[in-house]
Amino acid sequence: MNTLSIDFKEFIECDNSPFILFSAQGKILYLNNAAEILMGYANKKELFDIALAHAPKKYGYKTTTITLQYDSLLFYAVTVGYRDDEYICIRLYHQPRLNKPKALASDKYVTTDINTLLEANITLFQMTNHNHLSLLVDQDIPPFRIDQNHFSKLLRKTLHAFRSSDSIHIILKFLVGEYIIINGKKEALIQLRIEANGRYTDQDNIIENLANENRISVAFKEHGITLQVPFLK
Repeated sequence: MNTLSIDFKEFIECDNSPFILFSAQGKILYLNNAAEILMGYANKKELFDIALAHAPKKYGYKTTTITLQYDSLLFYAVTVGYRDDEYICIRLYHQPRLNKPKALASDKYVTTDINTLLEANITLFQMTNHNHLSLLVDQDIPPFRIDQNHFSKLLRKTLHAFRSSDSIHIILKFLVGEYIIINGKKEALIQLRIEANGRYTDQDNIIENLANENRISVAFKEHGITLQVPFLK
């Protein structure tokens, strides 16, 4: 078989690992589907700098173990390569999930307006906290099935991490082009992002456990917490 006649681009396009081709000046010349999702969270210059920092000294390819996190996207290694001085490429490898997710008893969930549930928990938070708070939500998100009590507990713990912040910003929106497999079905995702000038981290383990019990992805940063909630119809 003549492998030169095979178009490998389709395999790269559908690969789950982000792949980006840069020019020598840092301009993106090509990126696959996974990299398009990554670019919604990562900075182009940062990724180009990572490629330069971990490039081999001579023409060729080099794989380096490195921990990188962009919201809920976690990577454990990168491969960087170049065959001339005009182009350089980088491929990022997802951190595997060690725990097999359990099946959700989603048939017992209650159809809920997440905007109403969020506002109710914000009201409870503001009874004992007087932080300035801004809220930007997508009012067009339709009701979907969720464990109301469990999610409210998760919201309260998450908001409590910002109890001493001067100003809190909350954003609720649909994630475009991303999904999660729940009980064998592809489900859309809703993102809840809470940011401030700082936060407490003493409850991070509890927040993570509460989120994992309902297949909610959580990402912690110095100034924020992001939840990705399955949109179960």
